[in-house]
Amino acid sequence: MQKEDLLRYWIDSSDRDFQAMVHLFEKGDYVWSLFVGHLVIEKLLKAWYVQNIANSPPYIHDLVRLAEKGGLSIDEEQKDVLDTISTFNLKARYDDFKMEFHRKCSQGFTEKWFNTIKEFRIWIRDKLLK
Repeated sequence: MQKEDLLRYWIDSSDRDFQAMVHLFEKGDYVWSLFVGHLVIEKLLKAWYVQNIANSPPYIHDLVRLAEKGGLSIDEEQKDVLDTISTFNLKARYDDFKMEFHRKCSQGFTEKWFNTIKEFRIWIRDKLLK
């Protein structure tokens, strides 16, 4: 695949996940909305990596590490945001962590992070393809 095709793949996949995140949030499925929100940002960071480093982004889910490997300049506040969003990736978590996360995902908590993910998504999408 050509670089532009790969870049488009990651952006389009992120856009589809964003729509799923919105639908899950609207239906009150807060845990999965945030989980998919993590994927939204991860895929945009992989697009950034493809755009600026190489065609094969690393197989990692830690968003700060992914941003750093991609050479994306982020400040400490953005690192903190990405660190928190990284915790929404539940696939590899133990059951006790998952239960704790379920309890944490109130409507208010989820709405705050839902909006933060939307803002970060806009910020990085504006940087892509420039």
